[in-house]
Amino acid sequence: MELSQLPLLLLFLVLISNFQSGHTQDYPKPTLTVRPQSPVFTGDSVTLRCELDQSWDGWEFLWSKDSNTDSPEAETKTISRVKVSDGGEYRCRARRGGNYTDYSKPVAVTIHERPKPKVTIKPDHHVFRGETVTLRCDIYDGGVTSWRYNWYKDGSTSAFSERQEHTFSSVTESDSGKYSCYGTETEGSRSSHLSDEVTLTVSDFPKPTLTVRPQSPVFTGDSVTLRCELDKITGWEFLWSKDSNTESPEAETKTISRVKVSDGGEYRCRARRGGYNTYYSKPVAVTIHVPRADLSVSPQKWLTEGDPVTLICEINGSSTGWTFSWFTETFSSGSRNDYELLSDSSRGAGGKYTVSSADLNHTGVYVCSAERDKTAVYTPYSNTQPLWVTGVSPPVSLIISPSRTQHFTSVSLSLSCEDQSNSDGWTVRRYTDSGRLEDCSSFLRGSQTGSTCTIRSTSSSDTGVYWCQSESGENYHPVNITVHFGVILESPVHPVTEGNNLTLRCLYKYTTVSNLRADFYKDGSLIQNQTTEMIIPTVSKSHEGFYYCKHPDRGESPKSWISVRGSHSDSQISVLHILSSALAACPYLIVTVVLIYKCCRMRGKTPE
Repeated sequence: MELSQLPLLLLFLVLISNFQSGHTQDYPKPTLTVRPQSPVFTGDSVTLRCELDQSWDGWEFLWSKDSNTDSPEAETKTISRVKVSDGGEYRCRARRGGNYTDYSKPVAVTIHERPKPKVTIKPDHHVFRGETVTLRCDIYDGGVTSWRYNWYKDGSTSAFSERQEHTFSSVTESDSGKYSCYGTETEGSRSSHLSDEVTLTVSDFPKPTLTVRPQSPVFTGDSVTLRCELDKITGWEFLWSKDSNTESPEAETKTISRVKVSDGGEYRCRARRGGYNTYYSKPVAVTIHVPRADLSVSPQKWLTEGDPVTLICEINGSSTGWTFSWFTETFSSGSRNDYELLSDSSRGAGGKYTVSSADLNHTGVYVCSAERDKTAVYTPYSNTQPLWVTGVSPPVSLIISPSRTQHFTSVSLSLSCEDQSNSDGWTVRRYTDSGRLEDCSSFLRGSQTGSTCTIRSTSSSDTGVYWCQSESGENYHPVNITVHFGVILESPVHPVTEGNNLTLRCLYKYTTVSNLRADFYKDGSLIQNQTTEMIIPTVSKSHEGFYYCKHPDRGESPKSWISVRGSHSDSQISVLHILSSALAACPYLIVTVVLIYKCCRMRGKTPE
């Protein structure tokens, strides 16, 4: 072989070697393009194109994602309604016959979840006429730097604003509705989802409701809570006023601990937001009572031995939540009387102290007091209430001279305690209308000698109940005595026995003839007119009541209670009945005694 033919041979061998190894370095390298080039949102379409020089025909295209196995597809690859999982690194190459091009430069495809805007309303979803309201549309993530916003109301397809924030400077009720927003890319084709609808409500300013707890009477030392209520609307500042004084900003709930009387008054409230005020609430009166115990008697304070009676203690009209104590007023030589706790005070824990059968020892002056449970609030002593118990056959009598229950002023009055067996050791005491408990030595112009009390010159302050008290503290025979300037009623001191006569006279001190021709009344009803004395010939229980007389010129007398008791014949009949029963039983008793005596004698004999 000639030397000149050697290069051609070498060239031929190289071509044969390259053909056998599939070498493609002289083939073109594809270019991979993607549209759109920016990140796309789920639901959009993405188009990838594997481009070769137009002069090269007959190629088959192979695609791979994230270095996975090639798959043959067309030169253009379109992914409709992409998902996040479609994102990744794509590349392609071409194949013709058994020859392959190089891979294209890889291209990253980024898929973002399509963002959903969020609508916010300030200051609140529920606003009031005239307030300023701002709607704001926020679109988070997505990689978009610039959005164009579209606002819709009540499902309309026509946008009314393209700003991120839309402001109503002074809303009206017509601005109420459901609002949503939507975003599109300013310099691109991407768009967001439509936001959820948010409701804006515009109404007239509300009127708060003011409540107070507790609603029951409030006492000093208790706590009071007032609440200014609005319908679940936020952002309010609350303003409070008392007795129309200057408003002060406070919380929605106002609590006053350990209230004082000065905390009482008329409260009202309103709310403020953004310079706008609601209407005032309806005013609520808060009354702080100093707790006061009020004592009453049922059925009456004048009793006959054996009658039932109930003392009722109420705290400003209510007796719930209190613990009660009961006392009797005791005599004191000083200017103030003392009180002694009843030994069975617990019987009246519920506000009622009941005596089922009164006896003479229940005569006295009573008071009560109370403590509020768990608050250490105490009442002072209540008003006094006397109980006067008249015995059926008292061991001592109060003898009054002159013998009547009503007396003129500026006269001498004598009261004596007469015991059937012994008149020593008795003291005259009284309870005046002014609430004073005194013995005779304490009376103004009064003196006691033995068991007799003398008032040298009577005055209206001597009006009260008088009784006899033993050295051991027993009280007997209470009598109500009235001292009056003017007309008085002459009536018996002691109860009238059924069947006896009752004589009443109308007396006047400043006439030559003391008896007046007057009208007589019982329990407020006229029973006899223009007579100098009224006589009831045969008294019965029905004649019991309050009597008084009235003169057309001199005026009327005070009222006196006339008490009627059972006749002696009733008690005599009762005694005779007992005696006759005993006598009837005597024969049986005698026979029984004889039989018992004989039986004992027979048992006493022993056999010889």
